[in-house]
Amino acid sequence: MYVIPGVLLIGIVGAGAYAWYGHANTATARKDVAALQESVSELQEKLETTQEERDRLQDLLRRASDENTAFGKRVEELASSVNFLDKLSKTDRELLQKYSSVYFLSENFVPDPLVPLDDELRARTEGGAMIHGEVLPYLRTMMRSAKADGVPLLILSAYRSFGEQSAVKTGYKVTYGTGTANKFSADQGYSEHQLGSTVDFVTPENPASLSTSFSTSPQYRWLLEHAHEYGFVISYPEDNTHFQFEPWHWRFVGIALATYLHNDTKYFYDLDQREINAYLARIFD
Repeated sequence: MYVIPGVLLIGIVGAGAYAWYGHANTATARKDVAALQESVSELQEKLETTQEERDRLQDLLRRASDENTAFGKRVEELASSVNFLDKLSKTDRELLQKYSSVYFLSENFVPDPLVPLDDELRARTEGGAMIHGEVLPYLRTMMRSAKADGVPLLILSAYRSFGEQSAVKTGYKVTYGTGTANKFSADQGYSEHQLGSTVDFVTPENPASLSTSFSTSPQYRWLLEHAHEYGFVISYPEDNTHFQFEPWHWRFVGIALATYLHNDTKYFYDLDQREINAYLARIFD
């Protein structure tokens, strides 16, 4: 009987055991890989689901942000409208009305506030001279700018009440006759001077009276070029249909409207009243 040597037997047994162990390990590894692949698949599905949820949430966030922005803009628009209406309610609508034979100004109308003119701005200091309080800063700045440019201006007349305008017109009728007086002087209730936003300018060289010769002065040329920057316009330019040419007569209508008229070479009385009214809330901006 042949006896397998011990060493060989051990080798055979070891090889068999190794083969079995290797097979067992391979099977286990396959199971592990399969399990890992299944886990990866599950993770991929979860990741895709998470990404979809993220995209959905981002879309909801974007919509909410857009709605919030739109709401904010709407709030700003409403606040602006409220501010506009508040300013409009506090501004005398008469300040931009087309008087001078178009609209009639009540005898009870008095500008509010009404304040004294600075003596330095006046051609004569005797008696009182008044102006609309919110117009004065613009007027003062304009006249100081003109003086700095070497063309000093002085004011011969500013605010006139209903009664004062009546007295002025009566005096002109007596002196010049009704027909002539009507060409250059408004009846009471139709004068822009009652608004407190209108002034008659003269020069230091001719401070006592109003004359069409003012149109040849450097002051008049300066006003034509710069008055709109301070909110003033000439009311009765050449060839207007209300009164004779009055180069000395300037009315405050606000910088926005004055600039529009200047840039488009238009005059206050050229516009429809509804178009003018759109500037009322910004008259003192």
